This record gives sequence, C-alpha cells and structure tokens, in this order.
Amino acid sequence: MHSFVSPLKLVTGEGSIKNITEIINTFNAKKVMIFADPVVVEIGLSKGVEEILKQEGVEYSLYTDLQPEPPLEVGDKAVNAVREFEADLVIGIGGGSCLDITKASAVLATNEGTVQDYLNLSGTKSLEKRGLPKVLIPTTAGTGAEITDIAVFSLEDTKDVITHEYLIADVAIVDPELTYTLPPRVTAASGVDALTHAIEAYVSVNATDLTDTLALEAIRKITKNLRTAVWHGSNKEARREMAWGSVIAGLSFYNAGVAGVHALAYPLGGLFKIPHGESNAVLLPYVFDYIWPSCLPKMKILAHEFDLPTEGKSDRELAVSVVKSLQDLGKDVGLPTTLKEYGIKESDLDTLAENGIKQRRLLVRSPKAYTLETTRAVYEAAYNGTLQLGK
Repeated sequence: MHSFVSPLKLVTGEGSIKNITEIINTFNAKKVMIFADPVVVEIGLSKGVEEILKQEGVEYSLYTDLQPEPPLEVGDKAVNAVREFEADLVIGIGGGSCLDITKASAVLATNEGTVQDYLNLSGTKSLEKRGLPKVLIPTTAGTGAEITDIAVFSLEDTKDVITHEYLIADVAIVDPELTYTLPPRVTAASGVDALTHAIEAYVSVNATDLTDTLALEAIRKITKNLRTAVWHGSNKEARREMAWGSVIAGLSFYNAGVAGVHALAYPLGGLFKIPHGESNAVLLPYVFDYIWPSCLPKMKILAHEFDLPTEGKSDRELAVSVVKSLQDLGKDVGLPTTLKEYGIKESDLDTLAENGIKQRRLLVRSPKAYTLETTRAVYEAAYNGTLQLGK
C-alpha cells in the first residue's frame, strides 16, 4: 500500500499571488505574520502581499531577521516573534530557508519548547498541536519547501530537521513571476536542486508509479529549460517551466524521498555553510557515479529523458553517460563541480564522512547501501572532481 501527500491547496500560474485576498478571507485572518527574505523585501516582491493585507484591513508584522541555512537560534527567534505578535495566520515568501522557518514557526508557536526539542536526530518532544495555518510562496524554482513537511536547520557540523505532517502548507502559491528577477547563480543552484529532487525520487527504494510519473515529467521540464533560465533569465517560458518542474519534483520527492545526495549535502551546509542547492549540485554526479549499478533500468530511461545518444549503446554505457551529463550540467550553468572550489581540504573528508553517514533517515532510501568507507569515497571523488564512469 502507498499513500500520497501534498499541500491542502496548491495555487499556480502567473499572478497567482493575488489569491492572497481569498486565502485571508478563508481563514478569517486578523493578524498575519509575514516571513520574508531581506532581499525579497529589498526588490519589492513582498510589496504585493503587504498591499493586499492593507486593503483588507488586516494587521500584519513583517519579519526579515532570516538567513540561509538557518541555525537553531534564528528559528527560535522567529517562533518567539509569532508567539509575541499573537498571529492567527503565517505567510512565508522567499527561498527554501525562509519557507522552512515559516513552517516551523507556525507549528511551534502553539507547542511548547524550542526548535531543538523537535529535531529528528536529537529532539525529545513530539508535536501535539497542529499550529497556525500557513501560506508558503516560493521565490525560487527549486527547493520544493512549499510542498514538504520538513524544516531544515544548521547545527555546528551538520544539519537536522523537524519533520511532521503538521508542517505541510495549508496553501502553497507558486507564481513564476516571482522568479523573473533571480540572478543566474541562484537560478542555477535552485534549478539543480529541483533536478536532484526528481532524480533521487525516481531511483528511491520508495518510488511508486505515481512518483515516477511526476519525477520524469519534472526531469523533462528542468533539463530542457534550466540552461535557458540561467543565462536568459528574461525568458518567461523557461521560467514558467522551471517553476512547474520544481513543484512536480517536490510532489515526487516528498512522497518517494531523497537519499544520498541530500544526506551527504547536509554536512557541507553545516560545516562550510555552502548553500543547500549548491551542496546538492556539487555532489549529484559523484553520488550517481556510485549508485548507478543498483538502478540500471532507470538510468537507461534517464538517458532517453536527457536526450543523450542511445543508438548502439549498452545499458551500462547509457548509465555512465547520464552520470557524465550531470557533471556537465553543473559546468554549463556555472556552478562549482568540486569540493576544492569551496575551499574544502582533503583533511576535512573524514569529518564529512562521519557526519554524512549519520543521515540514516535519508540514506535508507538509496538503492545502494552506504558505509563509512563508501561515503568517504564519494566525498573524495567530489573533492578531486573524478568520475569512475564504470571503471
């Protein structure tokens, strides 16, 4: 038996942010807390939401004390802000970290304790109350945070999460217009993040026919449009396809799960503060270079979806061509493809491996098992930028 979970309501399309009026009325909101990335406010993307709230006569508080890869103290301050304002609706508009803070704050506002109390690896409490209704509005096409019930926090040397069905959005609004002004590097990192969601979901041991269908459609949209969205950001069709591809990838990975790429990315964010999308992007080809023998039939299908030459090639050759194309994609969109480029030293690899192997929640979904030794080997390959490609 399989189940499929998604936000209670998903609103998509250009201009869909205007649905905020209807949403406010649905929840009969009187006091709204808005979480927004500082840059989102700076470039005016939150202005439309604020204007609607003013027109509706709704009291609101704009909270921008946020940062990427948020540590626990940032989460606790946000939770306390919601409690003190006594909000009855929480809106998040921004990237994945902003949306994660929004989810956690909306739920923890009505539960006792701190963020640390509810962490997956070390928490001691269980959520008892559903929390406040929440509306999530992504301004990037990639993280899938508007779809999932996960809030990620940075610890000293790794990351941990709060994950519970209460964190699922009451309403997710995906408006491609909000991504039009994204700079190339953010577009690239968030886009490869979305692709990683789709590909990891596709080969997950928990994949189903439904998640596979969604993952493959997301892969088609992202691989065909990511380069255009990065280098020709004014191309609205590419932006639209990336936004929709990100949503579909999110629905797939939330239900099938991600695995090795994300598990090994967490320590990169925790130890070296590498943005999540870039952490996934730099590891993606090396993880798949390790796991491809365990999912050969699906790698063959991916070769077709990537539009790679297939005539006269064996399944093995097709699989390694997919791995190489993942490395090429990172180069094509201007992202680093080795850990060296982030200033990571070879002496750091043991610590990375020790922290990466702890992410069992994610690693159990991998079609190929990890040991401490194989985890370190993947990091070493990513450090040197070397692919085995079936050797």
